[in-house]
Amino acid sequence: MTTKIATKTATTKATKTAPPTATTAATTDWLAARGWKAFPFQRQVWRDIAAGRSGLLHATTGSGKTLAVWLGALQALSATEAPLTVLWVTPMRALSQDTLRALQDAAAVLAPHWSLAARTGDTSSGERAAQQRRWPTALVTTPESLSLMLARADAPEVMHRVRLVVVDEWHELLGSKRGVQLQLALARLRHWNPGLMTWGLSATLANLEEAADTLAPGAVLVRGAQDKAIDIDTLLPARIERFAWSGHMGLSLLPAVIERIASAASSLVFTNTRSQCERWFQALLDARPDWAGLVALHHGSLDAEARTWVEAAMKSGQLKCVVCTASLDLGVDFLPVEQVLQIGSAKGVARLLQRAGRSGHAPGRRSRVTLVPTHSLEILEASALRAAAQAGQIEPRRAPEAPLDVLVQHLVTVALGGGFRPDELRAEVRSAPSYRALSDDAWQWALAFVRHGGESLRSYPDFQRVVPDESGVWRVPDARLARRHRSNIGTIVSDAAMSVQFLTGGRIATVEEGFIARLRPGDVFLLGGRSLALVRVEGLTAYVRTAPPGKALLPRWDGGQFPISDTLAGAMLARFDEAGQGRLADREMRFIEPLLALQATWSALPGTERLVAEVMTSPEGHHLFLFPFAGRTVHLGLAALLAWRVGRDTPATFSMAITDYGLELLSATPIDWAARLSALLAPVDRDTLREEVQASLNASELARRRFREIARIAGLIFQSHPGEARSQRQLQASASLYFDVFQQHDPGNRLLQQAQQELLSAELDVDALGAALTRMARQTLDLQHPARPTPLAFPLLVERLRERASTESLAQRLARMLAELESAAGGQAVADVSARLAFSQGDSKPAPRRTRRSRR
Repeated sequence: MTTKIATKTATTKATKTAPPTATTAATTDWLAARGWKAFPFQRQVWRDIAAGRSGLLHATTGSGKTLAVWLGALQALSATEAPLTVLWVTPMRALSQDTLRALQDAAAVLAPHWSLAARTGDTSSGERAAQQRRWPTALVTTPESLSLMLARADAPEVMHRVRLVVVDEWHELLGSKRGVQLQLALARLRHWNPGLMTWGLSATLANLEEAADTLAPGAVLVRGAQDKAIDIDTLLPARIERFAWSGHMGLSLLPAVIERIASAASSLVFTNTRSQCERWFQALLDARPDWAGLVALHHGSLDAEARTWVEAAMKSGQLKCVVCTASLDLGVDFLPVEQVLQIGSAKGVARLLQRAGRSGHAPGRRSRVTLVPTHSLEILEASALRAAAQAGQIEPRRAPEAPLDVLVQHLVTVALGGGFRPDELRAEVRSAPSYRALSDDAWQWALAFVRHGGESLRSYPDFQRVVPDESGVWRVPDARLARRHRSNIGTIVSDAAMSVQFLTGGRIATVEEGFIARLRPGDVFLLGGRSLALVRVEGLTAYVRTAPPGKALLPRWDGGQFPISDTLAGAMLARFDEAGQGRLADREMRFIEPLLALQATWSALPGTERLVAEVMTSPEGHHLFLFPFAGRTVHLGLAALLAWRVGRDTPATFSMAITDYGLELLSATPIDWAARLSALLAPVDRDTLREEVQASLNASELARRRFREIARIAGLIFQSHPGEARSQRQLQASASLYFDVFQQHDPGNRLLQQAQQELLSAELDVDALGAALTRMARQTLDLQHPARPTPLAFPLLVERLRERASTESLAQRLARMLAELESAAGGQAVADVSARLAFSQGDSKPAPRRTRRSRR
């Protein structure tokens, strides 16, 4: 009797604990119920996951990448009910809820016993506490939240069960320190579970094998659908403007944009900056007040609740249009979206394709993107973008090499998450591809830094963060330092953001501290689509009230001003080549033919084999205009380098201006560019070029600014303490103090060295500058002497002039210049400039102008 009861009980228990398995047949049935059928690449992913392999799935946006990996995970792993079986990492917390909903749809049928949740910076403390009491089977998270989980004391017990990590939008993380942070987190998870599977999803990458290896060494590469149809067209203005400047044309195309939006059930309007996003949102509502409630705003500074509402309303078809930034570049599946409009150039092929894929976001559907140029030369960019996209030319992304600030942050994280033994952890860190070449000296320096802050800081208790215990395990013994580290985990470093909220409560958004600092109580500004009046500032919170519509300032956020990519620059030069041969390949090139003809008549057209330089004298002085088409980052370094090389032999003072297309050097004294320019552009070896660039710029001050970011990631300074936020001024002062101390007392400090390296490699992109010099040395230098500014030179004049003049005075000056130029070109009278100039000042943030005095 007892035996029978025991047998029956055991059988009953086994029946209760044996969860259903999501078989391939069940998965196929689930797809069929929705009218879908698995693609061959999806079945390949299922087989690879079933075999325990890691991989990278590369397929066009909307082709079914998410389902491929998620359905494979459900088939292979649904028999388990272990908590945290799957981690789904998304690059943006704004994507987490949308991703969670997409995963829940299939899991509800194929793995009903699984629980799913999201854990990001937007997750409430109550939700986090509930998760910790009972962890879900699958968790959607971000790289920062994953690192926070690794910093838990119980991390080894909680995280060792993870069987699969899926990294969504891997192309977005790959080339950044966030991607390196994720590499280290994955290495830690593999330490606890050597059989961990890692899968990445990507839509826009060129260097696929390298990307797969960086994600998971030995990962398989699965290529999915690549034949998605994308329609790319351009809105053209009523007439061509042969003399243009950055951003000025913008709202002149508003009627055409409204017509396009009206013609579709739903649209996304992408902008490159948040200030531009605010302006276009307001302009649409001013022009079509009947669209109130049908047009929404979405960017990363808005409150999470507002962003979530917009995303849900767009998915449900309640909205006709959303004006957005890169906050909607990735992941969010808006199936109803019929078209995308891009205000200004996307500046890169990958970014254009990513944004285009937000429309027609389903297998077999066409994507449609319309480019809205903000000046005449962006019409040429539009033509080049389409040609490069059709040719499959996409920019590569590469991971940073061994950033020590990320490493020392990770060491403290691991010390909090159960501790580490140095020799074991060194091998683990070197398994992360970015640290394969990590030297023993660098490793020992990192250990010393987290133990006592290095040679110059060892006397200060706050830098004795990690110490070995009696058993040789390194841990964080100070609870206060532990809380401070957890509050500042991450590699996203930005200027201090102030919270903007109503006096009566209700958070609206965040905005740069520097913007609020320029306002006085009563001043009106535009944010979140509202006119707001500042009431008072307390700490890092700005209290506001609603203001009547009227003239408003625009918040300006750093970032968003992308340089053109090398791929796009090459495509533009190829278009110039065709134009020089009399071939105008499409309607965009035919439209700007008057601009091209005037440039060729007054000077010459650049090309893949021709480097055009223009020398001109005006009442301002002596001008050199050079058009390498290498992007504003390279042009900044090149302008400073040329001025420095001239100054080695001849005392001279230069003012500089740059655009994506070229650079201007203005000197008070004449320079014999015809005799000297070829030699001044001569390429040199990498080390010599780095030395020259550092000498040509205020490299110490630039490195000091870069050091602030490194110091923040490495834990020298903190964006916030528990219960306290620090202003940007406080952070900069603290970073400058450490910079000076290290320079004086610890000149070999590796964080100082890293600041110099990142300045040269990331901010100034010296390697790209070297490649540009090499390319220019192969080109034929065509030195022209035009009598007046050419269509390519005019934007450089405006960039320099508008840094020194008010909108009103500059408008008057530009009107006179345009009238004279158009008269000389036999053109029409110039329309009013003031409104267009005012728009351009907020629509497209100009690049900072560098002025260098070079005297020898």
